[in-house]
Amino acid sequence: MSKRYRYRAYPTPDQEQRLTRLFGCVRVVFNDAIAARRTAREQGEGLPSAAELSRELTAAKQTPARAWLAEVSAIPLQQALADADRAHRNHFNSVTGRRKRHRVGAPRFRSRRDATQTARFTRNARFRVNGGWANTSPGGGRLVLPKIGALRVAWSRPLPSEPSSVTLIREADGRYYASFVVGVSSVHRPLPKHEVAGIDLGLEHLATIAYVDGTSEKVENPRLLKKKLAKLAKAQKELARRQKGSANRRKSRRRVAILHREVRETRADHHHKLARRIVDENQVIGAETLGITGLARTRLAKSVHDAGWGMLLRLIGEKAAESDAPSSKRNGHSHPLDSARRADSSAKPNH
Repeated sequence: MSKRYRYRAYPTPDQEQRLTRLFGCVRVVFNDAIAARRTAREQGEGLPSAAELSRELTAAKQTPARAWLAEVSAIPLQQALADADRAHRNHFNSVTGRRKRHRVGAPRFRSRRDATQTARFTRNARFRVNGGWANTSPGGGRLVLPKIGALRVAWSRPLPSEPSSVTLIREADGRYYASFVVGVSSVHRPLPKHEVAGIDLGLEHLATIAYVDGTSEKVENPRLLKKKLAKLAKAQKELARRQKGSANRRKSRRRVAILHREVRETRADHHHKLARRIVDENQVIGAETLGITGLARTRLAKSVHDAGWGMLLRLIGEKAAESDAPSSKRNGHSHPLDSARRADSSAKPNH
């Protein structure tokens, strides 16, 4: 199965300029692909295929108006075309009923003011780490990317295998990250102490876990966003008073983004640890099916988002899928709960 490993990156000032140029080129290529299909639809013509858009991109690099596209690696630009094509197909499949999950809207144009800017390199780009992929433990080599250079990365843990792609990310607070997609195998863990557990989600208590032996456990809701609301209100008022386009407004916008990042990362850390404990302690996990999207449109929307039910359920499912409990025998027969653990929920994360 595939898994993402994300690390903090520290580009030099020159590399920051190159990354800004790369993010801009990726954004322009994505928007050109969306605009080409919108124009064809409005004029009643056939929608251009991904191959046609790729040929148009190659031709655009030879024109004065788009010659600067040749200054960056071609792989992220091709990935931007693939993203635009995937967004269009998801929307089309959603409208025609082929996609059974929540409704997907039409692709929207990307903006340089978007909170997150990304660019993806695949193996075709021949990115590498100095010293090889085994040199990704703390203090390891630098990530070498075409037309970007050797990027310093804080390797918090080694990569388990050679990655298939790496995505460079710049978030609203100005931090840079390198996100790798790698293949991992299931992890063998000791047999859990509980056979079956049912999870009931709520706002007063984040989760009430009931076990098959009749015992139960209540997990308090940390209400992380609520604890930051006073600081967020002060920072957002300061941002509203700043003159648009000024340096002070950029600083205020960054302060707001940092507060939101602190809430997001603290919530993710809490949910990761809780999901890990639930999966490690139980053989079969059942969770109620919630219409989180609908609840997020009610007067409880802020509390629902703050609780992060969808994130918790998703993490339980992911950690259960990658865990492989050892088999055991009872009276010469395999125990029925020795099958792969599963989280029974159709709820999806909201953010």
